Amino acid sequence: MKVVIAAAGTGGHINPGIAIANKIKKENKNAKIIFIGTLKGLENDLVPRAGYELERIEAYGINRKISIQNIKNLFRMIKCYKKTERLIKKINPDIVIGTGGYICGPVVLAANKYKIPCVLHESNAYPGVTVKLLSGKVNKILVGFEDAKKRLPKAKEIIVTGTPTKIKKQELSQEEREKIKEKLLIKNNLPIILIYGGSQGAKSINDAVLGIIKEKLNTNYNIIWSVGQKQYDNIKQQLKDANLNIKNIKNASIVPYIYNMQEVMNLSNLIVARSGAMTITEVSLLAKPSIFIPYPYATENHQEYNAKVLSNVGAAKIILDKDLNTQILNNTIQDIIVNKELQQKMSKNAEKIAIKDVEDKIYNEIKLLLN
Repeated sequence: MKVVIAAAGTGGHINPGIAIANKIKKENKNAKIIFIGTLKGLENDLVPRAGYELERIEAYGINRKISIQNIKNLFRMIKCYKKTERLIKKINPDIVIGTGGYICGPVVLAANKYKIPCVLHESNAYPGVTVKLLSGKVNKILVGFEDAKKRLPKAKEIIVTGTPTKIKKQELSQEEREKIKEKLLIKNNLPIILIYGGSQGAKSINDAVLGIIKEKLNTNYNIIWSVGQKQYDNIKQQLKDANLNIKNIKNASIVPYIYNMQEVMNLSNLIVARSGAMTITEVSLLAKPSIFIPYPYATENHQEYNAKVLSNVGAAKIILDKDLNTQILNNTIQDIIVNKELQQKMSKNAEKIAIKDVEDKIYNEIKLLLN
């Protein structure tokens, strides 16, 4: 089996592609898998690190507004398509799988020319522009959420498979819990609130949490706060200016990045985060109560649609970024952690949304297309 996977830009596009590649390799050790990405995206780090070959093309997105830059990008995309067409002809794959980013456009169109079967995977509840445009040109679209189906009317076939993720539900023993807490310098049994805004952090979330720390509002809960690599030094200085040592704050563990995210997510009682498709998937799999603060500048406002997947079934609360401040965040956290019955209800509702055996479902759909 020879497979091309088109994935570019962010981890939300690339990591599902790598997970699919890993599953194909697990089931078919002789499979040859080649990724096609761009010159600048995160795929240039993640794909080789995962052990896969990466072909790169100079692809550009096209905005809806008319501009000189947009016209330039249009001509670049025509040139990109011609190169992609030659690349697809040379590789001659049995199937093309797209997991996100505008790279999927030229790759799928080139595969169409040579009548190569194509599958797209869409993680978000509100499909991106590229997926919408290509929906009638691929054999199947695999989606992460049921809500996405109604937004792809031109698709030939849509299957809800869920989105593959490395995070798994883990039943921690008391000893394991204590070891994780010890590493995080948590010395009590108060509820644990995990707060993060992605690898780079989220300034609006950080500002709100900084207020909680400065005003010492978290007397009845612990905070594990991943502030982002680029924002850590600034947060450290702001705390220092308030006569607080970032390494020694009561009921708070503040770090640039969390490397053992599976352990920490399983340990936590409540998760506060942006609402990318991967986060929604992980929170539902772990059956955790959550507070989502959708990134307001996400394309098509898709993060808010993602958050509503869980909020609509009573599994999450949503705070819009424009409404976010210290008081509102603390009050929302307090409303959940003081109510055990609400926590249990939110947890059960989150679990109802969870889709299990995702990689198996996706692999089965690929096999059906090739048979």
